[in-house]
Amino acid sequence: MELSEIYSNLKYSNGNIKISFEVFPPKNGDISKLFEELRTLKKYNPALVSLTFGASGNSNRFTFEDLKCIRDLDLTLMPHFTCISMNKRNIENYITSIENLGIENILALRGDIPEGVDINNIDFKYANELVEFIESKTTLSIGVAGYPEGHIESPSLADDIKYLKQKVDAGASAIFTQLFYDNNKFYEYVKTVRSAGINLPIIAGIMPIRSIEQIKKMTGMARISLPKKLTDLLEKYPEDIKKAGLDYVTEQCLELVNNNVDGLHFYTLNHSDIVSQILDNIMKVTA
Repeated sequence: MELSEIYSNLKYSNGNIKISFEVFPPKNGDISKLFEELRTLKKYNPALVSLTFGASGNSNRFTFEDLKCIRDLDLTLMPHFTCISMNKRNIENYITSIENLGIENILALRGDIPEGVDINNIDFKYANELVEFIESKTTLSIGVAGYPEGHIESPSLADDIKYLKQKVDAGASAIFTQLFYDNNKFYEYVKTVRSAGINLPIIAGIMPIRSIEQIKKMTGMARISLPKKLTDLLEKYPEDIKKAGLDYVTEQCLELVNNNVDGLHFYTLNHSDIVSQILDNIMKVTA
């Protein structure tokens, strides 16, 4: 099922909540653990599962065998694809192979620039160029990234939305946002995106909180502000950060659902346990 069809269908088995998950390929090549995670998450009837491609030149990338195996679990797949270290020929081979597997969706990203790479000497410098190329070469439905507080490399949120518009005009079908913890930032982002004439589904990126170290890492890598309510909660329960994070993210998701979010996209980090707890909490309230 293509992205446009997924997010135009208001009636879904989990009420009106469209759930999706991001997972990553196993570092040791053993996909069995990932299968266990996906089997656990499958009971929530996800709209799709996205599979990361690897960041900062990371060789931890999916294989086509991974895609076949996950597809055989009867899950709608959206593999990620980053263009920053790939030439046009390699990219065309990849996207054609993905399409030949019967996969209908792809998440098109620029990717992090590996150290020592001269961006002027590569075929694709920006994600909009990749989107345009995929659109011209395949019938894949294309998802793109959005940044509620602006990409860390963008001078401003206004600039970032200008770049988002370029991706949309190139052929994108849906926007999946970076994780955020301040819903007001997300609401303002959606309002600004709509004002720019962009009417695609905007799927909210959600990351469960497992530790203080995780929070520090994520906020150090991207523009992600922590509202006072969250910092107070984490300070109040320093010995039980996971529980504090569970309560906060559950409430965050419920508020988004009550405000008619187009979908919730969970960055699982291949930990189905806490994601399951959040979803179970949500279902109790929305059932």
